[in-house]
Amino acid sequence: MGRAFEYRKARKLKRWGNMAKTFTKIGREIAMVVKTGGPDPHSNPRLRVLMQNAKAANMPKENVERAIKKATTKEQEDYKELVYEGYGPYGIAIIVETATDNPTRTVANVRSYFNKYGGSLGTSGSVDYMFEHKCSFKVKLKEGLDLEELELELIDSGVQEIFAEGENMMIYGDFEAFGPIQKYLEENAFEIVNAEFERIPQDTKALTDEQVAEIEKLLARFEDDDDVTNVFHNMA
Repeated sequence: MGRAFEYRKARKLKRWGNMAKTFTKIGREIAMVVKTGGPDPHSNPRLRVLMQNAKAANMPKENVERAIKKATTKEQEDYKELVYEGYGPYGIAIIVETATDNPTRTVANVRSYFNKYGGSLGTSGSVDYMFEHKCSFKVKLKEGLDLEELELELIDSGVQEIFAEGENMMIYGDFEAFGPIQKYLEENAFEIVNAEFERIPQDTKALTDEQVAEIEKLLARFEDDDDVTNVFHNMA
């Protein structure tokens, strides 16, 4: 098993603090994919995946339908996906992904969080090279499925790693492989539980417990911001 497995196993995945935060995040993602691909999930594969993600997060069906409907009206804010890079204390590289209708507000907030907790906002590309941008799928395992055979079958679609995780399997692939992997899974009647993009550090940095606590305060501040959708770092 490779880096994605070790990363997932070692990383303390911080879940959004409450359902309202999760629903806000998914709602913004729905708004963006509906604007670019339309409101019909049959013809918009990214929307299909987001609807499945919403189901996995226990987001009420009416909330999802309302988000899709709003995205087709003039009421809908125009969200942009912006990525910020910087360093936290002790040289920890951090990437902050956002979805915002006010980039001026968002960059000011992100900069202030870095500054307040002893870090610094960097320029585009300053830490991105330390991470691999991947797509990941959590999929229900089928009885009798041979994961090694499936991995060989999907290797031409950009899949790099498949491993079991309880009743599910995790599939990791190139960032650009999201579409082909989703197409294969849907055409072969696999149940997608969740799908997303991740940034996996090529190397991680070990810190003391006290240092980790400091970094986690900064990470928590990012995650509390409604504009922030994901935070990635290279802390072990």
